[in-house]
Amino acid sequence: MKRIFIILLSFVFSLGVNAQIKKIQNRPYIDQRRLHYGFLIGLHTQDLKFENNGYITKDGESWFVDVASYSPGFSVGVLGELYLTKDLALRLIPTLHFGDKTVIFKEQNSKEETRQQIKSTYLSLPFDLKFSAERFNNYRPYVMAGVNPMADLSIKKNGVLLLKSADCYIEAGLGCDFYLPFFKLIPELKFCFGLSNLLKTDRSDLNDKTLLKYTQSVNQINSRMIVLSFYFE
Repeated sequence: MKRIFIILLSFVFSLGVNAQIKKIQNRPYIDQRRLHYGFLIGLHTQDLKFENNGYITKDGESWFVDVASYSPGFSVGVLGELYLTKDLALRLIPTLHFGDKTVIFKEQNSKEETRQQIKSTYLSLPFDLKFSAERFNNYRPYVMAGVNPMADLSIKKNGVLLLKSADCYIEAGLGCDFYLPFFKLIPELKFCFGLSNLLKTDRSDLNDKTLLKYTQSVNQINSRMIVLSFYFE
């Protein structure tokens, strides 16, 4: 994702080098409509931040957890944008994020490992403010920030860890509107940070109570995401 971020920035800056050349504007009045509609497809990476507590079991085991690997996820959604001023817009973007991550528990002394793959289908409903620079020719960069209530629709019980289904994220990012002859293309990169502790400590769902030691080894779990989206409007 870092490489994608660098490429996106380089592309935006390269456009600025040619900013002295005036061109005919495509769809010159599209941003003045009261409401804008569109859809998005994209990629994302799901991450979890763990706070380990060094809990020691009766057998003298001490387990620590981290994310072992990341897999690119897929995102799809719809866009509704409300015109506020010539530079400011309010966006509502109902989105589904399909992805997974693998967490690994390691015992400090024996180096024994336990893994769990956590698959997630997130339903998100972000409310974002979009602040745009002046349009030049057929592109217009912007920055955005907002809040994003999100629910995981695919929580499964009896795993090593059990996460809560609901969370709220704060998010910030940047993008650029590209005005093409028949539609507007908007690549955007944003960073999302979950505010809630997702760790569910009530493990009455467990059939094997020896797995409780993994939950007891963690104080807090927070979710994070990096999302690269392409809007079509």
